[in-house]
Amino acid sequence: MSDLIFVMEKKHKRRLQEKFPNKLKNKQLICLDIPDEYRFMDDELIEILKSRVSEYIEVPE
Repeated sequence: MSDLIFVMEKKHKRRLQEKFPNKLKNKQLICLDIPDEYRFMDDELIEILKSRVSEYIEVPE
């Protein structure tokens, strides 16, 4: 299981915390504050995700 978990919206974070409270102990759950209104694999979304996630981890080009 990951130690670092990213979600796009606060409601996603809340749902995970409600559904998996024990699994999330000692995990960092990070909300990227990206509206979940993009199509799957949308180019714009991918760029936003890379940018936001790169603040926390190294992202390959």
